[in-house]
Amino acid sequence: MILDLDNTTWGGIIGDDGIENIKIGDLGIGKAFSKLQTWAKALKERGIIIAICSKNDEANAKEPFEKHPDMVLKLEDISVFVANWENKADNIRRIQEILNIGFDAMVFLDDNPFERNLIRQELPEITVPELPEDPAEYMDYLNKLNLFETTSFSDNDKDRTQQYQAEAARITLQSQFGNIDDYLNSLEMVSEVKEIDSFSLPRVAQLTQRSNQFNLRTKRYTDEDLKSMLASGEYIGITFTLVDKYGDNGLISAILLKKEKHCVFIDTWIMSCRVLKRTMEPFVLNTIIEYTKKSGFNKLVGEYIPTAKNGMVKDHYKNFGFKENDVEGQWKLDAENFESLKCFISKK
Repeated sequence: MILDLDNTTWGGIIGDDGIENIKIGDLGIGKAFSKLQTWAKALKERGIIIAICSKNDEANAKEPFEKHPDMVLKLEDISVFVANWENKADNIRRIQEILNIGFDAMVFLDDNPFERNLIRQELPEITVPELPEDPAEYMDYLNKLNLFETTSFSDNDKDRTQQYQAEAARITLQSQFGNIDDYLNSLEMVSEVKEIDSFSLPRVAQLTQRSNQFNLRTKRYTDEDLKSMLASGEYIGITFTLVDKYGDNGLISAILLKKEKHCVFIDTWIMSCRVLKRTMEPFVLNTIIEYTKKSGFNKLVGEYIPTAKNGMVKDHYKNFGFKENDVEGQWKLDAENFESLKCFISKK
């Protein structure tokens, strides 16, 4: 969710009224804004990402978060904070670049009809509720929309804000490097590779349910499905975390390998889009090859099943040197003669 500030998150204009005179708290119309902040805070605790997009001087915009005693939302609750005088559509594009999520997963709240219409025109995939003119009616209206209904959330979801704050820091650092290899090396990335266990299984099931973009086959599995598959002895389940000097991204990728008669088949390869272009993909493939050889096979087969949302990985196997298999949509790789791919991630 992307929030405007003046007359949306608090009453008044921070740059004109000053921190003492903005309206939040238990008195008068300030209650309406405090209720909206409480709602946003609860969403954040459920794993919903909160970003700020405001036409303001950044120092002025951040001051209430840092100093006002009645603010429910704090800076640590905000994943990406953008406050400047630029076009809001361009600023939201910047937020999207940092978060690396689809515009269709975003909701933009702004009291200003001009800004709402601008975003509807420039970024039509974003949901832009028509906020009532009276802030006292904000929450009744928003609650009726059911904008953020989710079937489940996990402890990992609660860490999202810190993860995206760290991602903003990474993007800032990247601009200081002329060479992408030097930048990636500077991140000091480490991944813990583990077979799926009772602790990680619920998170893997959740990833199969939620992952749409970096998902080669888009097979959905419940906890019970995964338990049965792994207990059969036919499947190997592997998880990957990613930590760097800015923070812990948590469990960001999962693989399910099926041991078939003459090959290892990649049943599932899912990965969080927020770690793209950090050489996690080659790191995962190097690991898959290790498990393939360990299992006594020299042939690896992957499959791409197209959906409306996973077009970003349609050439995934081709780009990593897989050759077309006899079965349409499937790709094969010779594991025996595979040379490890370059990456900037160390294994824990």
